[in-house]
Amino acid sequence: MDAFDAGAGSLLRQPKAVWATAGASVVAFMGIGLVDPILPSIAQGLDATASQVSLLFTSYFLITAVAMLVTGFVSSRIGGRKTLLLGLAFVVVFAGLAGTSNSVAELVGFRAGWGLGNALFVSTALAVIVGAAAGGSAAAILLYESALGLGMACGPLLGALLGDANWRYPFFGTAFLMAVGFLCITVFLKEQPRPARKTSLLDPLKALGHGGLASAAASAFFYNYTFFTVLAFTPFVLNMTPYKSGAVFFAWGVLLAVFSVLVAPRLQRRFGSLKVLGGSLVLLAVDVLALGYGSHAVAIVCTILSGAFIGVNNTVYTELALGVSDAPRPVASAGYNFVRWFAAAAAPYFAPKIEEWSDIHMPFVVAAVTAVLGALVVVVRRNALTHEAEELESKHATEDSVAVFVN
Repeated sequence: MDAFDAGAGSLLRQPKAVWATAGASVVAFMGIGLVDPILPSIAQGLDATASQVSLLFTSYFLITAVAMLVTGFVSSRIGGRKTLLLGLAFVVVFAGLAGTSNSVAELVGFRAGWGLGNALFVSTALAVIVGAAAGGSAAAILLYESALGLGMACGPLLGALLGDANWRYPFFGTAFLMAVGFLCITVFLKEQPRPARKTSLLDPLKALGHGGLASAAASAFFYNYTFFTVLAFTPFVLNMTPYKSGAVFFAWGVLLAVFSVLVAPRLQRRFGSLKVLGGSLVLLAVDVLALGYGSHAVAIVCTILSGAFIGVNNTVYTELALGVSDAPRPVASAGYNFVRWFAAAAAPYFAPKIEEWSDIHMPFVVAAVTAVLGALVVVVRRNALTHEAEELESKHATEDSVAVFVN
């Protein structure tokens, strides 16, 4: 029995509070890809262009990025439980309002409020799961990545199922599910211990002064541009019905979940974190180029296949961000996310603009270049990241030894 199997065993034996938080996290991540299959329907329903509708992602992630500087400040003062509930309340309200929108401007504004709630919830959820989970941080990260993968897979599916009837229904559905999550956390999650030191608004920025964390954030910035070009721009390229588009992105999300939870840890143990990350980024660049220049069938296959590389990258980046610096994990995570979510805001805005300025292939060329730039940062800054990679490999080896001893 290897370390992953031991971690998987620990994954299933968790307190109710952890399952409640993880379940709400699934719905929170569903909200990211929820609008994917219905982007063309929203554009048609609100008489908007692709670049206007893509602002749904831009406003969401721009507010999410800025809010990362606030999440630690808030949670260190009111506690993790209240921060989670505050974030969920924001999502319930603004997701519901998004469904009532009569213009793109209203929808974009409500998505911004949704992004604030999601930032408060998601950034705090990881810290809560790590603090409350049984089996140590490895099992907690595995559970968090499982929630991310499941949410990213189910979001497009829910969007397609509800959006086929009316583009407004997915927003109402999300509001309802998050309200259920609110009730579950209210019932099952007790207040978490507050940190001894309150986090200031500048602490996440100060944490980025650490070379390793800054390198991980810079690489993740370029990677996220590629990631969200695929997520936000590809639906317009595929130009499929909500059901078909939802099926494509559901398959994409399943690969993302499988590779983030099952495949990435095994690859890390065999080849090392930095080699896996660099190689996965290069393969993602090749895949995105094929997506942009291939036939419609090739574009579908490459869209689904990109989920595998994105899943691997997400897991490695999460571990690097949590362990590369000596800053408290919530602070390091906030600084890292502050940088990378700006790319998630930029890609949905620039990809349609680049198409308008050139042709439909060029957004994917740019996305391929940014993936390669992410890999170059890993190579050039490997010395700053090597200490973390060695610690991860040492941890995996220790877990292997413990698993062998226990079993």
